[in-house]
Amino acid sequence: MSDWIKICALEDIRPLGSRVLDLPQGKIALFRTSDNEVFALKDSCPHKQGRLSQGIVHGKSVTCPLHNWVIGFENGEAQAPDIGCTQTYQIHLIDGQVHLLGAEILTEPAALAG
Repeated sequence: MSDWIKICALEDIRPLGSRVLDLPQGKIALFRTSDNEVFALKDSCPHKQGRLSQGIVHGKSVTCPLHNWVIGFENGEAQAPDIGCTQTYQIHLIDGQVHLLGAEILTEPAALAG
């Protein structure tokens, strides 16, 4: 279960945009920066659980659409003076394909099959 699981092509996530995975344990947002880096966060702001996938991507952060909290992609932490953290997920870009670590995202091995 520690294998990398192909989720989508890089092109499936627009630059400075996001894509949401709806998994049994909750929603995960994939974000693409202007430099084509990809990050994955739990799609929930630590403040009032706003959907980060609906926020504005800038640099290596996203601004929550509810109350403008800025959340860093690399560590999931809110930028000061705000305090809080959302879960991050390991991600790997292989030949233009976005992969997530199966052990982090699957509650059942067949959860993404089909």
